[in-house]
Amino acid sequence: MTSGAILDVARDGIIVFLKVGAPLMIIALIVGFVVSLFQALTQIQEQTLVFVPKIVAVFAALLLFLPFMGDAMAGYMGRVAARIATGG
Repeated sequence: MTSGAILDVARDGIIVFLKVGAPLMIIALIVGFVVSLFQALTQIQEQTLVFVPKIVAVFAALLLFLPFMGDAMAGYMGRVAARIATGG
């Protein structure tokens, strides 16, 4: 396997990682921002208020995006397996 092929596999892996992880992280960021804004406006400084909505939102997003995430990872594994089968 040449260094160019290794870089292609690594680059493809990073892109798949971003496709899989980015939706959940963006949703957690948005929910955290909204809750922080709510806390700042109402001056409620309860620590559990930050975590519970964020966990619920991430789990809901996970259920929503799970088919897309599985398809992206399966496609990447198929491409890696094809490279292994052809010898590089």
